[in-house]
Amino acid sequence: MSSKSVIVERVFDADKAMVWKTLKEKELMKQWYFGVEEFKTVIGFKFEFWGGEKGAKQWKHLCVITEVIPEKKLTYSWKYEGYSGMSYVTFELFEAENGTKLKLTHTGIDTFPADIPELAIHNFEKGWKQAINVSLKALLES
Repeated sequence: MSSKSVIVERVFDADKAMVWKTLKEKELMKQWYFGVEEFKTVIGFKFEFWGGEKGAKQWKHLCVITEVIPEKKLTYSWKYEGYSGMSYVTFELFEAENGTKLKLTHTGIDTFPADIPELAIHNFEKGWKQAINVSLKALLES
């Protein structure tokens, strides 16, 4: 297992079914995550999207669903077209006193080329914190 991982946890004032829905429905994903053209929570399903800082290099993300436990866990691989390295993103949902706890874990970041500043772990930390703590929170608690 990789030594460099990003973990973001947050409790949302929403039930598990609603949080799960935001992780698997492409129209909801576009509101807090990335603009995926197709997305299915089926093991082996491949999806891709473009992402990166506005006005900077855009990166083509290539992903494959590797684990699905409805309303509990979703994992997929995450790599970049034309670059070495493979990482994994896992979303886990838990019952919480005031709603649903989401735990995001992104492992394998250190498999990406170390000489590319955009692929440094602090950029993943910043991006995931923004996505979970700001964008997803706004969607779920609006």
